[in-house]
Amino acid sequence: MLCSGAIGVLRYTCGMFIKLTRSKSRTYAQLVESFRDEQGQPRQRTVATLGRVDEDGGTVDAVLRTLLRAKGRSGVDITTPQVRFESALALGDVWALDQLWRELGFDALAAVFRRARYTTPIEQAIRVMVFNRLCDADSKLGTLRWLQTVSMPGVDADKLSHQQLLRSMDALMDHQDAVNDTVAHLLRPLIDEELSVVFYDLTTIRAQGLSEQGGDVRRFGMSKEGLIARQFMLGVVQTADGMPIHHEVFAGNAAEAPTLLPMLGTLLKRYPHIRRLVIVADRGLLSLDNVAALSELKLPSGQPMEFILAVPGRRYSEFAEVLQAMQAKMADASCEVIEETRWGEHRLVIAHDPVTAQEQSAQRQGKIDALHVRAAELAGKLDAQDDGVMRRGRKLSDSGAKARFFHEVSDAHLSRIIKVDLQSDVFTYALDTQALQRAALMDGKLMLVTNVADLSATEVVQRYKALADIERGFKVLKSEIEIAPVFHRLPERIRAHASICFMALILYRVMRQRLKLAGSPLSPEAALASLRRIQRHSVSIDNGAPVSGISSINQDQAATMAALKVKKLSNELQLSLL
Repeated sequence: MLCSGAIGVLRYTCGMFIKLTRSKSRTYAQLVESFRDEQGQPRQRTVATLGRVDEDGGTVDAVLRTLLRAKGRSGVDITTPQVRFESALALGDVWALDQLWRELGFDALAAVFRRARYTTPIEQAIRVMVFNRLCDADSKLGTLRWLQTVSMPGVDADKLSHQQLLRSMDALMDHQDAVNDTVAHLLRPLIDEELSVVFYDLTTIRAQGLSEQGGDVRRFGMSKEGLIARQFMLGVVQTADGMPIHHEVFAGNAAEAPTLLPMLGTLLKRYPHIRRLVIVADRGLLSLDNVAALSELKLPSGQPMEFILAVPGRRYSEFAEVLQAMQAKMADASCEVIEETRWGEHRLVIAHDPVTAQEQSAQRQGKIDALHVRAAELAGKLDAQDDGVMRRGRKLSDSGAKARFFHEVSDAHLSRIIKVDLQSDVFTYALDTQALQRAALMDGKLMLVTNVADLSATEVVQRYKALADIERGFKVLKSEIEIAPVFHRLPERIRAHASICFMALILYRVMRQRLKLAGSPLSPEAALASLRRIQRHSVSIDNGAPVSGISSINQDQAATMAALKVKKLSNELQLSLL
C-alpha cells in the first residue's frame, strides 16, 4: 500500500510490505513500513509482527481469512490450494492434420455446404471423420468416442451427434459434383500439366450385411485375397509422385476392364488443363476393346491419349511365337533383359527377369513333383484293394481317385499341364510336355502394350513398375485408414465412406512426401503417434476459471512439425501456482 504526506514543505512517500524473518527454525511474517525521514534518507520500521508462517491455524491464517472474507471468498481453504485437473486431451496429431487440411484447401468445402443453405457445420463433421481414419479409425459411433479424447481445433465435441455424422455423409453425396470439383481444384497444383503420368488400379473392399438395396454395390465376387466375398470395387488414380487424384466405386462383381474408359472420361473432365496424359494400368485392364477405345480417345488439348497396359498372364500364349524368337537371347541372361517388337499398331515391350523365371520354374516343378507323389499314393491304394489288402477308411474307387486328383491339380493351377483322363474307366493322367515348355517360356516375363512413342523400352518398364506404389496406397487404405470392412448398407453411404477414406489418403500421402523430403525416418503413422503425446491440459485453482495449456514439446516432436511444415504449437498462457 502506498501513501503520501507532507510536513511543511517537505514531501515524503511511504509503503507497506510483508517481510519474512527467520529465528532458528521458525519463519515470521512482519508488516513493515518503508519511508523517508526528514533528511530524505530511506528508513524502515516494523509496524506489527503477524505471526509464524509455518504454523497452521495461527495469526497469519486468521489475517488471511479476514482478507478473503472481505473479498467475498470466505469458503476457500487457505491452508491447501484447491486444484482441479480436467482430463488431458490429445492435441498434437489433430493440430498437425488441421493445419494440413487448411493449407491444402479442404476447408473450402465449408463454402459448398453454406451455398446449399445447410445450417449444421457439414465440413466440420467431414473433417472429424477424415481425421479419425488417420488417428484411430473406428465406426461413426466410435468416432464420437474418439472425439471426446482429443482437442480438435474449432470443434465442440459435445455438439456433434451420430445423426449429424450420418447426415453429413448424405450431404457429401447430395453435392458430390461440387465436392469433387473442390477437391480437384486443390489437387491441380500437384499435377504436371505438361506431362502427367497417372496410374490406375482397382482393389476389392469387403462389405458386411445380408440385406439387398436398390442400386446395391455390394456384390459377391472374387476378392484380391482369392476368396469369394461380398464386396465392392474401388478404383484409384494417382500421379507418378504417389498423389491420389481420383477414385470411383464400382459393383463388387464388376469386371476390371470395362471400368477404365468411364474413369478416364471423368478424369479428363475434372482436370481439363492437362495437355498430355499417359495412363499406366495393370493386367486386368487390358482388352482389345480398351486398346481400340484408348487409341481414339483425345484430350481437351487435342493430344491423343497415351497408355501403358500390362498383358495378363492368361493371354501370354497368344505371344508364344514372339517369345520363342527371343528365348535364345533371354535364356542365357544373368540380369534383366528388355526387348521390343510390334503388336498390331502398337509397341510390345517384353522384359525378362532370369531370377524370377528360375523361381517360378522351381515352384512349378515342386508342385508337379508333389502331384506325382500324390498320384502314386492313390494308384497304390487302388492296386492294394485289387489284391485284397484292406486299409482303414472308406474304399477308394477309380472315379473317386480321378475326382480327388483332378481337384488337387486344379487347386495347383496346373490343369493345362497335367491332364487327368476323366473319361477313362481307370485312374490315369498324363503330363503335357509341350504345355510345360510353353509355361516355362512365360516365366519371368513382363509384357507391356503401349502407344507412347518417346519413351525407350527401358523407360516404359520403369513407368509400369512404379504402379507398385498404388498397391502400397491400397495397403494404407486397408491397414492404417481401415476402409474395410464396411458396415454401411446404403449405396450412397458406402460411396461417402469411400470419399472420406480417399481424403484421408490424400493427407497421408502429403505427410509421406514431406517427411521423405525432410529426410525424416518416420512414417506418417509414426509421426502422428509422436505428436499425439502433445496434450492440452485444463486446471482450475480454488474454484477459479479454468486455465488451459499444452504439454511441453520435445526436440523430436518439434522436428516432426518442422518436417510436416506445420505451425509449431505454443503456450499462450503460462500458469503460475505461486
